[in-house]
Amino acid sequence: MANQPQIPLLKGKKALVVGIANEHSIAYGCAKAFRELEADLAITYLNEKAKPYVEPLAQALQAPIVMPLDVSQPGELEALFAAITAQWGRLDILVHSIAFAPKADLQGGLLNCSAAGFAQAMDISCHSFIRMARLAAPLMTEGGTMFAMTYHGATEVAPNYNVMGPVKAALESACRYLAYELGRNGIRVHAISPGPLKTRAASGLKDFDLLLNEAASRAPLGELVDIMDVGFTCAFLATRYARRLTGSTVYVDGGVNIMA
Repeated sequence: MANQPQIPLLKGKKALVVGIANEHSIAYGCAKAFRELEADLAITYLNEKAKPYVEPLAQALQAPIVMPLDVSQPGELEALFAAITAQWGRLDILVHSIAFAPKADLQGGLLNCSAAGFAQAMDISCHSFIRMARLAAPLMTEGGTMFAMTYHGATEVAPNYNVMGPVKAALESACRYLAYELGRNGIRVHAISPGPLKTRAASGLKDFDLLLNEAASRAPLGELVDIMDVGFTCAFLATRYARRLTGSTVYVDGGVNIMA
């Protein structure tokens, strides 16, 4: 049977995807899935060092807006949304797929995490999503969908996840409260919880290869997920077929989360 063409369920929708570092990034899987359904993309890169890795991907996805964004730098987030407002005048989809903690605080255990490191991890990994939502909501005049990436270590102890566990727990809670506050405007908010993936961000976790192997052996489906599994889940949730779903933490992990 011949492959059927993709139905352009997101045709004309405007999607901002934050967090692409390279072709292995979860955010890239989201951008690629949105583009397959014919959404228009705005893509960001962290800095000039990251630009050569991200810009070719953005060009391949025909993204008309490609801009730098370091959420820790004053004014960069506002400049991005000013450009989106000027070019599109609206926004339908927002993907927040960024997280950071200083290496010493990430690998040193929660008990030894510094106040400064905890605050920086919370600001970049959690509060920046709230700041983005604040700027995105006025542009979602016909409703929209917002996504933030979390991990199962937010609700269960994942050895070596350390400070990111409490930070991701805060992010999941923020998603629920934003879903409540923005629901009256037709804006839906989801936390997406992928299983372990070989991304650049994950490489900073101690003994991450062991975590990958364990997840693959415990998953009811018997294999790890990939970035397109995450992307297609977000694409579905952004369509009209998921119009009454909001505020949930959606696991894309082959079922690992149900295992004791």
